[in-house]
Amino acid sequence: MTIAFTESDERVALRASVAALGAKYGRDYFEQAAKAGKKTTELWQEAGRNGFLGVAIPEEYGGGGGDIGDLAAVCEELAAAGSPLLLMVVSPAIVGTIIAQYGSDEQKQALLPGLADGTSTFAFSITEPDAGSNSHNIITTAYREADGWRLTGTKTYISGVDEASHVLVVARTEDARSGKLKPALFLIPTDSAGFTYQEIDMGIISPEKQFTLFFDDVRVPADALIGGEGAGIEQLFAGLNPERIMASSFALGTARLALAKASEYAKERKVWDTPIGAHQAISHPLAQSYIEIEMARLMTQKAAALYAAGDVMRAAEAANMAKYAAGEAVCNAVDRAIQTHGGNGLANEYGLVQMLAGSRLSRIAPVSREMALNFVAQFSLGLPKSY
Repeated sequence: MTIAFTESDERVALRASVAALGAKYGRDYFEQAAKAGKKTTELWQEAGRNGFLGVAIPEEYGGGGGDIGDLAAVCEELAAAGSPLLLMVVSPAIVGTIIAQYGSDEQKQALLPGLADGTSTFAFSITEPDAGSNSHNIITTAYREADGWRLTGTKTYISGVDEASHVLVVARTEDARSGKLKPALFLIPTDSAGFTYQEIDMGIISPEKQFTLFFDDVRVPADALIGGEGAGIEQLFAGLNPERIMASSFALGTARLALAKASEYAKERKVWDTPIGAHQAISHPLAQSYIEIEMARLMTQKAAALYAAGDVMRAAEAANMAKYAAGEAVCNAVDRAIQTHGGNGLANEYGLVQMLAGSRLSRIAPVSREMALNFVAQFSLGLPKSY
C-alpha cells in the first residue's frame, strides 16, 4: 500500500547518494572555503557531474526529468552534511524553472543543459533598495531599442553574481511603470557593458556573497527576454514558489545538522553521573526540535507535490507555510543546540556559532515570516489585506 506522505524509492535513493557526496566534503570544507574567501567550486562541479543539480531539468535538455521535490531533497541533504549550496536555490531552481516553463525552444536548448550539469551558473535579481517586500514598487526599467532592449536600475541583496555568467533580472517595461507589476524577465550577461556590482559587507561568513547591482543603460538583444513581455505575475511566481520550497529545504538541512550535533553531544557529555541527555531540560527541547523539523519537512514535501501537480495557488499557500515553519525550526534547533553545548556552543571547534547568523536569515529571506503570515491571513483565512 502506498502512503501519500512517504517519498518514492527513487527519491530515498537520491537522498542517500547526495548525503554520501555531502559527507565527502562536510562542514570543515565549507567553513575553510568561506574563511579563505574561496568558493565551493569542487562540490558544485561534482554535484553537477553526478546529475544532482539537474534533477528537475527536463530530460531532453540534459536533466533528470524530476520535479522540484527532487531538487529540494538534494539541497536539504547537502545542507544536512554541512556543505549547503545557496546557489542551488537560485540557478537550477528559480532560473531553471522559469526558462523551462517560459523560455523559447532556442533558449531552452542554449541555456538548460549548462544549468543541468552545473557548468553554467545564473543569478536572479528582484529585490530593490526602495521596494523592499513590495515588488510592485520595482522601478528597474527595460526600454525598447531597435535591436533589443536597454535596462536601467538597481538591485540589492543579490546572491552569487560574482560566480554567475548571467543574471535573470525582473524589470518593468517603459510603458508599465505604475500600477500592478507585470514583470518582464531579462537574462543579462554579467560582462555586459554598463553592468556593475558591489559586494555588501555581511556579518555572515559564507562562500556565497551578496551584491548590489547597477544597470546603467545595459543593452541586450531581443532574445534576452525570457517569456512574454508583461506576461503577468504568474510567470514570476513560476520561480518564486520553487525558491520558497528550496529555502525551506536549505533551512531544514541546517536544522538537522544542528540537532544531530546537539544529540551526539548530549549522549556523551557528563557533568554529574549520567549523560546530560538523560535530563529532561536537555532532552525535551531537542525532541521538540525534532518534531518541528519533521512537521516542516512534511509541509515542504506537500508544497513540492502541489507545485509538481500544477496546483499553483495551493502550492503557493503550502510553500509560504513551509518557508515559515522551516525558518522557525532552524532558528530553534540552532539555539537549542548551542544551549545544549553550554559555553562550548560558542566555540568555533563545535561548528555551531557559525550557523547562528545563517539560521536567523531563514526568517528574513527569501520572504520574511511576516509576509508569509500576510499570505496565509489573506488567502487561507480570507482576512482583509493589511497593506
